[in-house]
Amino acid sequence: MKEVTESAEWLELQKHYEEIKDQHMRDMFAQDDNRFDKFSAELGDILLDYSKNRITEETMSLLIKLARYVKIEEWRDNMMSGVAINTTENRSVLHTALRNRSNKPIRVNGRNVMPMVNEVLDHMRDFSEQVRSGQWRGYNGERIKNIINIGIGGSDLGPHVVCESMKPYAQRGLKVFFVSNADATHLVETLKDVDPESTLFVIASKTFTTQETMLNAFSARKWFLDLVGNEKAIEKHFVAVTTNVELATQFGINEANTFAFWDWVGGRYSLWSSVGLTIALYLGMEHFESLLEGAYEMDQHFLNAPLEHNIPVIMALLGVWYNNFFDAQSHAIMPYSQYLERLPDYLQQLDMESNGKTIDRNNQRVNYLTGPIIWGQSGTNGQHAFFQLLHQGTKPVPADFLIPALSQNPLGLHHRVLFSNCLAQTKALMLGKRYTEAVEEMQAQGVDKKTIDDVIAHKVFDGNKPTNTIIFSKLTPKTLGSIMAMYEHKVFVQGIIWNINSFDQWGVEYGKVLAGQIQNDLCEPGEVSNHDSSTNGLINYRKSIYFDNLAKNKLD
Repeated sequence: MKEVTESAEWLELQKHYEEIKDQHMRDMFAQDDNRFDKFSAELGDILLDYSKNRITEETMSLLIKLARYVKIEEWRDNMMSGVAINTTENRSVLHTALRNRSNKPIRVNGRNVMPMVNEVLDHMRDFSEQVRSGQWRGYNGERIKNIINIGIGGSDLGPHVVCESMKPYAQRGLKVFFVSNADATHLVETLKDVDPESTLFVIASKTFTTQETMLNAFSARKWFLDLVGNEKAIEKHFVAVTTNVELATQFGINEANTFAFWDWVGGRYSLWSSVGLTIALYLGMEHFESLLEGAYEMDQHFLNAPLEHNIPVIMALLGVWYNNFFDAQSHAIMPYSQYLERLPDYLQQLDMESNGKTIDRNNQRVNYLTGPIIWGQSGTNGQHAFFQLLHQGTKPVPADFLIPALSQNPLGLHHRVLFSNCLAQTKALMLGKRYTEAVEEMQAQGVDKKTIDDVIAHKVFDGNKPTNTIIFSKLTPKTLGSIMAMYEHKVFVQGIIWNINSFDQWGVEYGKVLAGQIQNDLCEPGEVSNHDSSTNGLINYRKSIYFDNLAKNKLD
């Protein structure tokens, strides 16, 4: 296949972009009373309104043609049937099998993986119910009250965003903590809030060798043993989510308390696997399974809905439209829900680790933009932080606004204020404010002509800023599962269009190698000179401080 940017479909879109790039959405709405109906889609209780985008019916038709040119449906079917589409690692990509609620066979190398998936789910159910019921107790008979998840990347962000989002469904008296950073502060400050007798550690590392995770795990182990003094007690307070049973056993974890997953589960897609054990412990297995149900429902929609009405496909195509034709280099995520505060962090890894690539599937350097920068914050906080740039800045920033129709915590006018702010921002971003409107507004406020003349230019908003609005009835485990799967499939579709492998992360691996070299250099006295001058200077500066303090007995 020729470069996607050389295809007739891409060139048609480029020509169309030139024709409509100066059209304003305000005029598009004025000319079409049915714009919302034409550019919205539903699945269950989720509504996607994408009418506030710089698109026409022709735009969407041309984008769908591009999707068909790159054979989205074929790639989708291959992924979901177990074909090894992760070509650089020769692996299947089957996070969808983890939430395959139909239990239909899905094969990897001729073997149906569903019996293995169901066996792990049964193991998670049995263990989580024991802990939550009080049947499983600590070494001295005390009930487990604290769960500490030790992982990083997908082993942290996925479970973390779900547990944070689903607090209303958590068991009373049970607290959950997440430790990921190699900075000792993260672990030390967390351990200040718990006692060893009532704490269960979930160590999540596919290989049981991930540097940051194992550093924190062994430090937590030492903290536990220093206080308890009984190595056998580790079995009652540490469990592992890993493929490396041998190393987990050497750590002191009973093999029966090791939860498996497989190499066809990528880290940033792993929350649906046994990495979700912390979710099951905190929320209960029935809510974890509701999460799986919601994701499965979105999987089926992605698999079966025509591209023209397929929510993840539509969102992906809109992202390509702005990324590659409008040169929008970032995309903002604005959840108008405090429970979804960590969703931008999760989507940042999902998107940027997947599609932050410069080499295509043909091993050639791309000559077009791939994955955007993902960022955001919960509303209404973001309005008082960075929305000024969205409204009047010089950079185009498409954005997703997510909000529940009903609050988990109905309190006075709070949710009405929240909802009205969400819709007002998308309306203002679309409409803008024209010169005459700004003048009329100031005149109505009684502002004198000189003051108006002095400040009127600052009161004008261009508008025409694209947004998607995603409304759902209520934030439940099932709804959250659907939303998270929706974004997974969006990222996948964009990766196919850009002809990149969305399922490896070699850039991350390179940094780990260099860190190991620098770590060794930090240990030895004397100046180093085997790096570039900047790195040498920084290492030597740190060593001078460290060894000076060591000589003065200020360090342990």
